[in-house]
Amino acid sequence: MGIWIYVSLAFAAGLLVGLSRQINGRLSLSTSPLESSFWNHAVGFAVLCVIALSIGWSHPQDGLSDIPLSAYAGGAVGVVFIASSSWLIARIGAAQTAVLVIAGQMVSSVILDIAMGTAGVAWARTLGVALILAGIFYGRRSRD
Repeated sequence: MGIWIYVSLAFAAGLLVGLSRQINGRLSLSTSPLESSFWNHAVGFAVLCVIALSIGWSHPQDGLSDIPLSAYAGGAVGVVFIASSSWLIARIGAAQTAVLVIAGQMVSSVILDIAMGTAGVAWARTLGVALILAGIFYGRRSRD
């Protein structure tokens, strides 16, 4: 498999994230950001169970005690992300929310890469994040 399969999958995932945010934002208008997040995760869990049962997945019991409790924090972070995205989309729109979320992801990714000593953290990547932030600032400023 060439690099293009990974690029295509990442692009498709990005399209699905945008669609998911829009759907959750609309649901949030009819309910609330918290209830929208609840339904997002409840339906996601049900779909995950159906997929797991269809492929015959069985939950591995070995090694669960070796997993640090902090490794499960992703679920809590996900709930905050979905609820806040639902709230934001209803107020500032999907495109602006997506740009700000991506900027936050880029900033935190560079910081985490530096903190973890990940190879390949270069000044160019940091400059790229700075350009994204400058673009957001410029875009907001030109509208106001």
